[in-house]
Amino acid sequence: MTEFQLAIKATGLVTSVGLSAPASCAAIRAKLSNPIETAFVNALAEPIVGHEVPLAIPWRGRYRLVHIAALALKECAAELGPKQLAQVPLFLCAAETGRPGREAGLDDSLLADICDELQIEFAPHSEVVALGRVSVAYALARCRAVIEAGVAPLALVIGVDSLLREETLDAYDGAQRLLTPANSNGFLPGEGAGAILVGRPSTQAELRCTGLGFATEQAHVDSELPLRGDGLATAVRAALNQAGCGLHDMDYRIADVSGEHYYFKEAALMVGRLARGRRAVNELWHPAECIGETGALAGLAMLVVAEAAARQGYAPGRRVLAHFSSDHGERAAAVFEYGGA
Repeated sequence: MTEFQLAIKATGLVTSVGLSAPASCAAIRAKLSNPIETAFVNALAEPIVGHEVPLAIPWRGRYRLVHIAALALKECAAELGPKQLAQVPLFLCAAETGRPGREAGLDDSLLADICDELQIEFAPHSEVVALGRVSVAYALARCRAVIEAGVAPLALVIGVDSLLREETLDAYDGAQRLLTPANSNGFLPGEGAGAILVGRPSTQAELRCTGLGFATEQAHVDSELPLRGDGLATAVRAALNQAGCGLHDMDYRIADVSGEHYYFKEAALMVGRLARGRRAVNELWHPAECIGETGALAGLAMLVVAEAAARQGYAPGRRVLAHFSSDHGERAAAVFEYGGA
């Protein structure tokens, strides 16, 4: 078991079902959803249904991302002043390079744009982690490294993304990956932002990250190779080993699956490969059923939901396995446990 753990200290979340973490988590707990007909159309000139954040002013493009990211970040860091934030590194989870319709210049200026919007500065170790849905796990690994080394007492992870862009939707529609009346093997596109503040565990009850694991899946969603679930199984096994437990010790799972059969099959194959002992972990939470496929936000949304469930006492138990999969083959997993240090 790793000697160093991370604890979630605060959260923020902006989605199509709520403009704050409490509102979004309450809606997701109740399995409420708010898909609407967007301004975009598919190849048949039919409106594309998606999960759009209900903003008072309908900003578009780069500023929309900056604005919703700022909302989530302000909620998460509400207890920190400017001097404290200047000592906190920020790890920004963003869409992976090469995704159709990806906002230009994300790696170069999005982090600076968010800082300008809030008129704050973060520690020099701040960086962009542009790996889409798996970004949050890699960001947690970076947080653990800087906090364990004593570089900073706290770290922030924020994810912001929107699939509600014409080029993005055209690509997914052309690949028949969007959920429509004629296609059940697809997802509803969404958008939003989420943030978590992490640090060393305290004696108070907190959701603590006890293990992380990473791997690569050769048979990714765009390949023609047979799916065996090797990559996800490897990542989950590594996270469980680091946490010093097995899959049977988990009380439930939470994942970034959003409707496509491929990812549900992968999750089932992983359980089949690793399930041992007295019970199998059958309960699977997937916030995307309420907020849609949100790209780089998906992992943050999962952790904010898991933290709220643990703190408020409606989680199935103390331990949760979170697993993440990207379209390009990256796989990651994280084990969390609720309790004191």
